[in-house]
Amino acid sequence: MRSTEQKIRIVDATMAMEGMPLTDEDKKRLRDVFDGNATVERTVQELVRKHSREVQPVSL
Repeated sequence: MRSTEQKIRIVDATMAMEGMPLTDEDKKRLRDVFDGNATVERTVQELVRKHSREVQPVSL
């Protein structure tokens, strides 16, 4: 089985090929999930909450 750091390097390499390398914060989130300190569901909820904005009506 691969170590947490090996998994993170693989994900980072894949994302870098798409022009989106992982940030240090992304790597920390992955470590937390891989090590069992966080769930995927909770992590996704936190990211959605962090990056969500209220929808502003558009006037025409």
